[in-house]
Amino acid sequence: MTDVTNPNYEIILYWSEEDQAILAEIPELPGCMAHGTNYHDALANAEAAIEAWMATATELGRDVPKPKGRLIYA
Repeated sequence: MTDVTNPNYEIILYWSEEDQAILAEIPELPGCMAHGTNYHDALANAEAAIEAWMATATELGRDVPKPKGRLIYA
């Protein structure tokens, strides 16, 4: 199980023209995303989303994947 107090998941930040916001995706946690009006807010919201995702998975008895670090894309 992953340490909930110190998650080390990759967070991808990018501008979304459609949403007019910075989006933050956490690829290792399915469906885990956040947004903000700037990079700082998006990152802070992503950290909160990771904690909420992990808490929900734990409550439901689901496995929380261990962080793999930087992902490699083709």
